[in-house]
Amino acid sequence: MADPRTTAVQVKTPIGQLGGGFMVSREAKALCEEHGLGPRALYFRGRCGVLGECDADVVTAAAVFFPQAHVEESWNAGRKLPVERAVELYTEACRAWGRRKLGGHDGCARIAELLLPVVRRASPVGAPLFAGWRAVPLPDDAPARAVQLMHVVRELRGGLHANAVVAAGLHPLEATLAAQHSGTPLGISQGEAVARFFTWPEPYEQPGPEVVARRAAVEETTDDLMAEVFSVLTDSESDELIELLRFGHAR
Repeated sequence: MADPRTTAVQVKTPIGQLGGGFMVSREAKALCEEHGLGPRALYFRGRCGVLGECDADVVTAAAVFFPQAHVEESWNAGRKLPVERAVELYTEACRAWGRRKLGGHDGCARIAELLLPVVRRASPVGAPLFAGWRAVPLPDDAPARAVQLMHVVRELRGGLHANAVVAAGLHPLEATLAAQHSGTPLGISQGEAVARFFTWPEPYEQPGPEVVARRAAVEETTDDLMAEVFSVLTDSESDELIELLRFGHAR
């Protein structure tokens, strides 16, 4: 039987990849082409538009792991698209990707059923993008609903992880370089590759043992924080969720 912390550890990779996969999908690319926006302009406007129409500094505060100049450039480049519309379009991309990716997975309805109380009962403190995405209405069809809920949980872990990084005294670039990353939509694992994807300027300084140790402790802290989130599930429900996500992730 899986306890809440085991659940947090076991589901972070499939939720990270399935909940964020739409961000690099052909559905998202089509939206960029349709609205004449660069991929990052749509990404920040669509993902962070749940914060409302705001200054780029507010987006930087929530996005955390991207360079401030890149956030400002990308956010401002998407301003021709109203935030409400950007969120609407990005949400539909998430749902369409979910239908394409998991449309044949019979477990989607149950995944959504299990994740719904997790999302509803979690505290929004320290996770503004989670709070914003939790307020977006859910679709009725199971694949789209399951993937949208995974996206919301992904935003929760991301927010809590960012808090743990800051509390550990790590710069976001240090935290990125000093770890293997298994939950990215692209499946990128090496820290340098992720830093490059985030557009941090090179060359990168190799993290020392002390930084690597602090980053490992941050991962443990994030798992601890997410354990509380998954404590709303019984052990048998946790086992079921882990198995359903394992099957969905393997598709």
